[in-house]
Amino acid sequence: MRKLWLVSLAVLTAIVLAACGGKESGNSDTVKVKIGVNGADGVQWPLLKEKAAKEGIEIELVEFADYTLPNNALAQGDIDLNAFQHFSFLSQYVKESKNELVPIGSTMFAPLGVYSEKIKDISEIKEGDKIAIPDDPSNQARALRLLESADLISLSDDFGLFGDPTKITENPLNLEIIPMVAQQTPRILPDVTAAIINNGIAGQAGFSPGEDPLFRESSDDESIYPYVNLIVASGKEKNNKTFKRIVELYQEEDIEKAIEEDTKGGSYLIKLTPEEIDTVFEDLKK
Repeated sequence: MRKLWLVSLAVLTAIVLAACGGKESGNSDTVKVKIGVNGADGVQWPLLKEKAAKEGIEIELVEFADYTLPNNALAQGDIDLNAFQHFSFLSQYVKESKNELVPIGSTMFAPLGVYSEKIKDISEIKEGDKIAIPDDPSNQARALRLLESADLISLSDDFGLFGDPTKITENPLNLEIIPMVAQQTPRILPDVTAAIINNGIAGQAGFSPGEDPLFRESSDDESIYPYVNLIVASGKEKNNKTFKRIVELYQEEDIEKAIEEDTKGGSYLIKLTPEEIDTVFEDLKK
């Protein structure tokens, strides 16, 4: 009877392990983690995958074509983490969707830039010119702030983090500001004077975010915090040790140097503490 009981236990254990195979690869000691990204050509990803593999973590990158899908996929459990968005975008998504997603680590600050195929300097923008900007609430507001910092428009005092073109109080050049899907901003360049393009999208379109913008955001102070990019998990996995280790590996010096070299200074690794991350996120959700 004891032999029969042991055999039955072994069979049951095998069945349970097989049922939990979603997190395992071929090696039973390797944990598989799916990370949703919007473009996986950044130099950091091969480095991160290699470093993680040495610690028994197999990272699979899942690419998404736009900004609307990776958070839904994470909320539905189709992926384990995502790494494509900043605080402002995440806080807006959480407020609107009611899905419990949380930032568990900071990655980089990727400045928005003004790009053009028609002019060589921001000062060449003239009366009635067309300027394309991203249309999602957080990046639209961010783009308008960038135009204000270039002295092209003025915004109302109550503009906040999610203001839109109705909050423009002064537009001395009567610029035509055209919100559109962020991924389309490089494609519209032949038809507009300039476009404000997200860093990663600009890189995918063949631009150098460190060299090609006519004008871009500064990384000088804490005002950039809402736009620091993140690694995000579901709320129930906030303290997952494997996920925290992935954050630590991402923030190591070799990846920091690789990002700066690859983007020619167009992006910078930002290392926020867990306390800073929680503070910024909670403030933005209010």
